[in-house]
Amino acid sequence: MKKKRIRRTMMFLPAQNASLLKDAYIYKPDCIIFDLEDAVAENQKDAARFTLFHTLKNIDYKGIELVVRVNGLDSPHIKEDIRVAVAGGIEVIRVPKCERREDVQRAEKLIEEAEREFGVEVGTTMIMAAIESPIGIINAYEICSSSERMMGVAVGAGDLMRTLQTRRYPDGMEMFGARSQLIIAARAAGIMCFDTVNTDLSDWEGFRREVELIKQLGFDGKSVISPKQIPIVHEVFAPTEQEIRTAEKTIISLGEFKEEGKGVFTIDGQMVDIAMLEGAQRVIATAKACGIYKGDL
Repeated sequence: MKKKRIRRTMMFLPAQNASLLKDAYIYKPDCIIFDLEDAVAENQKDAARFTLFHTLKNIDYKGIELVVRVNGLDSPHIKEDIRVAVAGGIEVIRVPKCERREDVQRAEKLIEEAEREFGVEVGTTMIMAAIESPIGIINAYEICSSSERMMGVAVGAGDLMRTLQTRRYPDGMEMFGARSQLIIAARAAGIMCFDTVNTDLSDWEGFRREVELIKQLGFDGKSVISPKQIPIVHEVFAPTEQEIRTAEKTIISLGEFKEEGKGVFTIDGQMVDIAMLEGAQRVIATAKACGIYKGDL
């Protein structure tokens, strides 16, 4: 898993809107995605890049991970998008509409060129691939495993629903196949997996149900478009007290029993082995990020 960190929420912001960008850290998302693609009109692309560069250079985002969604590979803007993002010190570049391994590799070449141009250590800028079409879903594993820079993959519902000839439903069944295939591909490749945005800002119970569903499927987090969505996602992804206690016991016991040469034991009547250590550590890390664990682990 590339750069292990908590990425429950990724908040989209239009890159040309300076008034929205300057204080975005106050909402405490795990990541901010500066959008140079859909949120920016064609005649505003240059202005958006200018704003993005100076934002990256002048605003302290208090440790929040910074991502930029560039324009697509078929766009005349992508090379300059990447140059500006890398020059500004962006951490992750989100490449939209990926359908094949070669799409990621084309973006990777442009990123490496920009790193060399601006004196950034080659290989440090990570990639997130957005998959937004049926062919992209079919090729999900080859996309997920296409580069050492890949930190995660995200599903985009808008174009996917259109090409699937369906629409969003309250129970999420229209997305179930795509979500399932994507999470399996991401885990097989050892990278993270993120869900699409929910644009309905009137149905908060429906939003909560969707977040609960993607957590159950194994997703690492969700893209959001409103600060009001952030606390709901963080609450759903927060471990329960029982999960924290079990994780704590697992980590401590594994350390103790390892010294005794034991690989399998029981905690509260449940069999535990070394394979469960990573999950226990993830529970503790998430609990710390949620501010509900103050222990020493």
